[in-house]
Amino acid sequence: MLSAVTANPRDKTLAPHQNALHKQSLENPVQFWAQEAEHIDWHTKCDKVLEHDLAKYPEPGYAWFPNGKLNTCYNAVDRHVVVGNGSRTAIIYDSPVTGAKSKISYAELLHKVSTFAAVLQSHGVAKGDTVIVYMPMVPEAVVAMLSCARLGAVHSVVFGGFAPKELVKRIEDCKPKVILAASCGIEPKKVFKYMPMIEAAVDMGSHRPAATIVFQRQQSPATLSRERGQFDWAEQVAAAEKKGLKADCTIVNARDPLYLLYTSGSTGVPKGVVRDNGGHAVAVNWAMKHIVGLKPADVFFSASDVGWVVGHTFIVYGPLISGSTTVVYEGKPVGTPDAGAFWRVVEEYKARSLFTAPTAIRAVKREDPRGELIKKYDITSLRNMFLVGERSDPDTVEQYHRMLGIPIRDNWWQTETGWPMTVACEMSSAELSSKIKLGAAGPPVPGYDVRVLVPAGVVREDQEEEHQGEYVEAKAGELGTLAVKLPLPPGTFPTLWKNHQGYLKSYFKKFPGYYDTADAGLIDEDGYVSIMSRTDDIINTAGHRLSTGGMEQIVSAHKDVAECAVIGAADQLKGELPIGFVVLKHGVKTTPAEIEAQLRQAIRTQIGAIACFDKTFVVGRLPKTRSGKVLRRTMRAIANGTKYEVPATIEDEGVLKELHALFPKPKL
Repeated sequence: MLSAVTANPRDKTLAPHQNALHKQSLENPVQFWAQEAEHIDWHTKCDKVLEHDLAKYPEPGYAWFPNGKLNTCYNAVDRHVVVGNGSRTAIIYDSPVTGAKSKISYAELLHKVSTFAAVLQSHGVAKGDTVIVYMPMVPEAVVAMLSCARLGAVHSVVFGGFAPKELVKRIEDCKPKVILAASCGIEPKKVFKYMPMIEAAVDMGSHRPAATIVFQRQQSPATLSRERGQFDWAEQVAAAEKKGLKADCTIVNARDPLYLLYTSGSTGVPKGVVRDNGGHAVAVNWAMKHIVGLKPADVFFSASDVGWVVGHTFIVYGPLISGSTTVVYEGKPVGTPDAGAFWRVVEEYKARSLFTAPTAIRAVKREDPRGELIKKYDITSLRNMFLVGERSDPDTVEQYHRMLGIPIRDNWWQTETGWPMTVACEMSSAELSSKIKLGAAGPPVPGYDVRVLVPAGVVREDQEEEHQGEYVEAKAGELGTLAVKLPLPPGTFPTLWKNHQGYLKSYFKKFPGYYDTADAGLIDEDGYVSIMSRTDDIINTAGHRLSTGGMEQIVSAHKDVAECAVIGAADQLKGELPIGFVVLKHGVKTTPAEIEAQLRQAIRTQIGAIACFDKTFVVGRLPKTRSGKVLRRTMRAIANGTKYEVPATIEDEGVLKELHALFPKPKL
C-alpha cells in the first residue's frame, strides 16, 4: 500500500497562470469543471458535476456529469450552424499523395453527416451499436465518426492498413453492426487495397457485420459483393438524398460511450479504451481554448491520423467542438514532396498551431538539417508547435524554437487519458516563450494531479524514518513511476470495453488511489515533468537504476545524430547493458567508430562510467509504428534473442531484418 501523501507541495513553476488554474482544479474540481461545462450545449444539464458513490458506479467509484444529456455531434457541427456560422470552413482536405484539395463548411458538413447518419440508420445502426471505421485520411472518415456520434452509436476507428489478424481481433471484440471503409489507402510509393484485408478478417472470425459501406477511391476502386453485404458509399448517399432522408441527433447520457479506441499496451493484446460523451466534450473544448489557444475560425493543423487518439482529439472533436477549422492532411512530413511539406500547409492555410510527433520533426531535421526549406514559406501565422507521441529530445526542440521563432511545446498523454496530462499551455505563452524547459514535457495540466512514486525501500539521504507501505512520493528530481492521483479529470477513460476487471488490474491495483501511467519520469523543483521512458525501460546495470531516456537525451544532442534509440540488453555479469542505435544526418562524414567513441565519452561525462555505454550501432533507420513511436521493446527482444510478436502497428517490417543482422547470436 501507499504511504499517506498530502497535496502536491510543488507550487513553484515557470507558468504562474497555469499553476493557479491547476491548484484551483484540484482544490475545487466541481466548481472548475462546472464553469467549463457551461461552454457545451446540453440537452439536459446535470445537477451533479462529480459524484463519488461506489454503490452506483464501479470501482474506482466516481462519475463526471452523471445526470447530463447531450449529443457530441450536435456540439461539433449543428450548434455552429444554428448560431449563424454555417459558412465557416470546418474541414480543409489536403492530399499531396493524390493532388486533391477541398474545403467543407460547417453547413456542408451538417448536410453530409445528417445524410450519412440516415444511411447508417437504414442499415439498422442505432444508439449503443458499434461501428468500425477503417479509413485513411479523407474527409469521409470524419463524416463517418460524426455520423456515429449523431446516432449515439459507438465508433471504433482502426488504422487503415492494419493486417487482417489484428483487424479480426477488434471485430470479434466489439462486434460492429456495420464496417465503414475506403477501397484503399495511398502512400507516396504504393496503394494499399483495404477490401481484401477486411474480407480476410471477417472470414477469420465468427462475427458478421450487417453491412460494409465502402468509399470508392479512383486510385483503386473495389469490386463489391452484395452477397457479402458490401455497399457503395456514394450510391448509398445519393439514394438517401433522393428520398430526402436526414437523421436527427440522438440524445445520450453523458456517461454513454462516444467511441472505442484499441491500444495494444504492453502485452500486445488489444485493449478497448472507452471515451464517454459528456466529460470528453467538456475536456477537449477546454483543451483547444487553453492548451492550444485556438479561437473559433482559427486553423489548426494536426499532422496525425484519425486512427490514433491524437486524431480523435486534435483533428476531429477538439477543433470542431470549438468551432475552429481543422486540416485533414493525407501526406507525410518528408517525401510528399519534400521536407518542406508541413511549412507549405502552414503557409497555404494560415495555420495557427501545428501538432505532430517528434519522430516526424526528426525526419524533417534529417532531410533539412539547416532548415533551408523553412525559408521558402511564409509561416508567420504559426504561433506554436506541439510535439507528442515520443519524448522530444532537447536538441530538436531548441533547434526548431530557434529556426521557427515560436514555442515548441512537448506534451505528454496517452490513449487512456484522451487529452494532455502535461504541457506548457498556450495561455501562458507570454510567460513561456523564452522559458520552456528543454527535455521537459511541461507542468501538469489543470485536472491532473501528477506524482512520482518510488519504492519505499529506496534509501535516501533525507529519509529519517522508515516508511510504511510499498511506495512513497519521490523528492524533486528523483526518477520513479509517474502516477495521477484520483479522480482523473473529465474526458479520461472510465473503463475498458467489456473488461472492467482488466481496467482495474492494469491501471489501478499497483498504486491504490492512483492511475498508473506505466511511464517513468521525474518532477523538478519548478514543477516540470520529464518523461524518461516506459517503466520497463528503466534498466538495472550492476545494481544502478538507469533511464534509457536520459541516455537518449545525451545521444540525440550529438551534432551528427538525426534520431536515436537506447535499449537495455541482457548481460550475464551486470544484469543489463545499454546499447545505442543512431541514425545520422545526411552528409555526415564521421565514421561509426568515431561516433561510438564520442557517444561513450559523452555518456561517461554526463552520467558516469556506471552507465557502461560501450556499444553503438549506426543504422539507416529505426523500427517505428505508423504513428512514429520507436519500437524499443521489439528492439530489445531482437538484441536478447528472445521471441516477440511483430507489432501490428509497425510501419515497415523489413527494418526488423536489418536489426537481426546486427545480432547473429541468440545472446549478446
